[in-house]
Amino acid sequence: MSPLMSKVLSLHQFRPVAFNLVVRLFSVSVHHNTRLAEVGRLELPKAQGKYETGQLFLHRVFGYRGVILFPWLARVYDRDLPNQTKAGNQLEGGGGTVATGGGGTTGNGSQGTPGKEVQKKTHTFYQVLIDQRDCPYIRAQTEAVTFLGNQESSRSLYAIPGLDYVAHEDILPYSSGEHHPLQHELFDKFLAHQPDKDPPFVAQETLRAWQKKNHPWLELSDVHKETTEGIRVTVIPFYMGCRETPAASVYWWRYCIRLENLGELSVQLRERHWRIFSLSGTLETVRGRGVVGQEPVLSPRLPAFQYSSHVSLQAPSGHMWGTFRMEREDGHMFDCRIPPFSLESKPDDNSSTGGVEETGAPLAASTGSDAAASGVTSSSKDTNESTTTKSPTTNAPPSQPNTKKPGDGDDNA
Repeated sequence: MSPLMSKVLSLHQFRPVAFNLVVRLFSVSVHHNTRLAEVGRLELPKAQGKYETGQLFLHRVFGYRGVILFPWLARVYDRDLPNQTKAGNQLEGGGGTVATGGGGTTGNGSQGTPGKEVQKKTHTFYQVLIDQRDCPYIRAQTEAVTFLGNQESSRSLYAIPGLDYVAHEDILPYSSGEHHPLQHELFDKFLAHQPDKDPPFVAQETLRAWQKKNHPWLELSDVHKETTEGIRVTVIPFYMGCRETPAASVYWWRYCIRLENLGELSVQLRERHWRIFSLSGTLETVRGRGVVGQEPVLSPRLPAFQYSSHVSLQAPSGHMWGTFRMEREDGHMFDCRIPPFSLESKPDDNSSTGGVEETGAPLAASTGSDAAASGVTSSSKDTNESTTTKSPTTNAPPSQPNTKKPGDGDDNA
């Protein structure tokens, strides 16, 4: 039997047997038979403490093999948790209070309570590498971590394949006796095998330098969650930097969205409805079919889908919120809320752009060119099917037209 499995997609059932765990691995397609293969010795997940750099793991939801590079401590705003804060207490989200929709409402602008406070908690996430053998079979974009090009006036986006962010509870740790248990071009550049250590892979200086150099655009700080009729939406925004144009400064963000079906009936995403508010006073509405060119089905067997996209504003901050139009297998339609989230910029730093090539000469081969492999290319499919309206908000000065063009992202006009 092969020591590794190349077509693992998701794993949902595991049980402790002494100090081992038995995992049920599902194949990629209903047309393929389930295939089990040995990947190593699973370990008990940590209830307390953090996993170390070099820890091998299986992703609890998407099932891929990965290795932990380093942790992030994020602020999680979960709208499903009961509000335990006192009136008047404001929780930080990005650079201030939690983002509420354009006029101070939550949800899609008409749902939720104006000025609603959301409880905050801190939670550990990890920067990880994905085994390239599993990438074709994951219901998530594996080239979703993007950054701006070197040229100040360039609108090009570049992607690093096989890089992801994983929550602590989604880590299923395992050990392997192999010297090269993971296939990724950065594995040997970032990690060195030391069999006397636990885990037996330790960070090299290349990884530490890469983390320090690219910290500004890699940093994960805020996570937003909300559940509607058994569909949980998680949003993680990232600031990418600012680009100057002859007309204005354009600020860029990427955001990662994960949808999970917590129920028993299959659900399909049919439409998206976004509202994007800019500090300059523009409120933009975007409607369209699906996301990134797809209308994913969330079934009990394959309950999750994850994608990334981009948004740009002519202001240093703003916020977004909206809904996904969902259809259950019984024909029931409903709007699934996307939790409001802030778009906050940071002071420009030379290390925030173009730093990949310097400490990541090892990254040169993986970055590709002109967002050819990023969510931008896919999301341009959606742009042709979306409608966008813009209007100045009340009590806000009129702003110049947004300079976004087709192909910027699935939620840009």
